[in-house]
Amino acid sequence: MIESSPQDSERGARHTSTRLNAPFRSCVIGCGSALPERRVTNDELARTVDTSDEWIVRRSGIRERRIAAAHEKTSDFAIAAARRALERADLTGADLDLLIVATTTADQTVPSTAARVQAAIGMHQGAAFDVNAACSGFVYALSVADSMMRLGQVGTALVIGAETLSRIVDWTERESCVLFGDGAGAVILRAEPSDGSTNQRGVLSTHLHSDGRHQDKIRTDGGVSSTGTVGKVRLEGREVFLHAVMNLTAVADEALAATGLSRDDVDWLVPHQANQRIVETVGQQLHIPAEKTVLTVDRHANTSAASIPLALDAAVTDGRVKEGDLVLLASMGGGFTWGSALLRW
Repeated sequence: MIESSPQDSERGARHTSTRLNAPFRSCVIGCGSALPERRVTNDELARTVDTSDEWIVRRSGIRERRIAAAHEKTSDFAIAAARRALERADLTGADLDLLIVATTTADQTVPSTAARVQAAIGMHQGAAFDVNAACSGFVYALSVADSMMRLGQVGTALVIGAETLSRIVDWTERESCVLFGDGAGAVILRAEPSDGSTNQRGVLSTHLHSDGRHQDKIRTDGGVSSTGTVGKVRLEGREVFLHAVMNLTAVADEALAATGLSRDDVDWLVPHQANQRIVETVGQQLHIPAEKTVLTVDRHANTSAASIPLALDAAVTDGRVKEGDLVLLASMGGGFTWGSALLRW
C-alpha cells in the first residue's frame, strides 16, 4: 500500500512515503554502473580556470571526475550500467516490466532516454519513462518502482540514474565547474512476498519531499520553453549546503522512524555525493561513523541522479555491502527535492 501523508514537512513541503504494510516488497537483485574513460584531474582544470588542486580538495573533497567524450550521450552510460545490472541479476531486457531513468541531462526532449535504453536492452513491453528530480532523481525513481511493486502492478524493474552534466557546466566558472562529473548507475528490483519484518530483505520504506520555493538555488539558466537553449548550471553554494545538511539529516531520520529502527542499526549510509563536506557533516549529524559512510565523490565528483547508484554499486562490488546489511540512501537536489530509502540488503 502507498501511504501519502497530508502533513507538511518542517519547511512546508508535502511529502510522500511508502511503508512496510504491503504484501510485496521490492528487492535489489543486481546492480551495475558505467563511467566515461576520460579522467579529468584538478590539476588539469587548473590549467583552464583560476583554481588549484588544494583549493578544490579543501572545498569539496573532489580529486578527479569522469567526463564524457564528445560522441557519448547519457543513454550510452545508462545502457552500459543497465546491461551490467541485468547480467548480475541473470536477466535480460525481456524479463523487465518497468524501466525508469532518472536524469536531468536527457539525450533529447523527445523521446525519453528510457525509450532509448529500452530498445537497446531488448525490452519490448512494459512501461519506460524518465524522472527529473535533479540529484534526488534516483531515490524518486526507486520510490516509484517500489510503490508499483507494492501495488502488484509490476514484478521486475530496472531503475537507472544517469547524467552527462559536463554538457551543462560553465567551464569558465570555477565555483561550479570543478564540482560535476558524468556516469550512470543501475539497480534491478524484483517483487517478493513480504511478511512486514524489517529483517526481511528489500526496500523497507521510501520518503520523498519537494519545496519549490527554493527553485532558483540550483538551476540552469536555459530551457526549451523559456530560452530555447540548454543553459548552464547555476547554484548558490552556501544556501545549498545549509539546506542539504538539514534536509538529508531529517529525511534519513524519517526513514528510520517509519520502520522503528535507529541510527545505530544502520550498517551503511549512502548519501548523495554532492561534496565531501556535506557527506561528512550529514554523517556527523546522524552520529553515523565515517567508516560506515560510502564516499565516492573524491573520484566521481557530483554526478547528480547517478551519484547514489554509482556509490552503491562501488560498495557492493568491493564487498562492503553484504547480505543482511541495513543500507540508508539519502538524497537532496534542485527544486529543492530530497528523499530517502531504507533497504535491507
